Amino acid sequence: MSAFSEVSYWSLCLAVLARQLCLPVPAILFLMTAGTLAAEGHLHLSLVLLMGVLGCMGGDGVWFWFGRRWGSKIVRVICRFSSDPRAAGLKAHRLFDQWGLRVLVVSKFVPGLDGVTPPLAGAEGAPILSFLAHDALGGLLWSSFYTLLGYLFAHQLQAVGRVAHQFGHFVAIVVGIPLLAYILWRGITLVRMIRQLRLRRMSPLLLYRKLEAHEKIAVLDLLNFEDGDDFPLGIPGSVRVDPAGLRAAQAVIVPDDVSLVLCCSSKREIVSARVALALSRIGVENVWVLDGGLSAWQALDLPLSHEFSTRDEVAERLGIRFPGPQDDLRHRKPVHHKAPSPSR
Repeated sequence: MSAFSEVSYWSLCLAVLARQLCLPVPAILFLMTAGTLAAEGHLHLSLVLLMGVLGCMGGDGVWFWFGRRWGSKIVRVICRFSSDPRAAGLKAHRLFDQWGLRVLVVSKFVPGLDGVTPPLAGAEGAPILSFLAHDALGGLLWSSFYTLLGYLFAHQLQAVGRVAHQFGHFVAIVVGIPLLAYILWRGITLVRMIRQLRLRRMSPLLLYRKLEAHEKIAVLDLLNFEDGDDFPLGIPGSVRVDPAGLRAAQAVIVPDDVSLVLCCSSKREIVSARVALALSRIGVENVWVLDGGLSAWQALDLPLSHEFSTRDEVAERLGIRFPGPQDDLRHRKPVHHKAPSPSR
């Protein structure tokens, strides 16, 4: 543990603050090291806990203000970093609706929930004093847990630290290099897929004309499930599919004469790129991206509806087979916007 032997109160506070701001700083290791130093008399345990709480409140306070300023938008941004944005968003909203600010007391022990709860509290209009009180209690419990681990097992951690110091470079080479190579490979692959998608775009007007001509096209609405509205307007006849489910699919049956058009609710292409990459891996190549997403479709005043196709309907009409259970979509009376003239 010699690398952390100079841990001070303020360096501990900054490490926890950085961790709460989602920066890759090993704050837990700082807390455990500070606990070990407190057991040896180099630091005061009460001040260590105070610095941990202040760091938590500082970072969470920033996210709370972001939530107040940008509302659910910042919550959606944070959820995008999870493997399943929909599940992360729904879980956070469900727990917050059930427990309110009390969820802050335990959220730091739950991966994923910690980052989304403070901005969610701000977006929900929670009183700032109540937020700070609950967050302080949660920060105290979280800081105490890891600090006391270092305090109670000081001798064992010192031994582990000496071994880790001796073999640290070896572990970094054996584990770190392959991990870095994998991350770079995934990033390069995704960038290449995004570039390919730029050549496989379909304009909203062209898609509209193809749908009007009853060509064999299936529009997959990759709804941002964390938006909070389970059934917003979409392209009439499209099938709403969870992008996380498509990325995890082992097989999707698509006839050779059928095209898939991916449609997101935002202009960013990252969601479509990840889905297209996953489909490409299982042999589905005839995939297009709606240029500009649903926003571009709306900007041209093309038809919109609450009514979507089900997987069974798409399977019967085009022969496409998706994995997983049938979507439970509520078919409501369509709400159409004025369609453009064919010459538009």
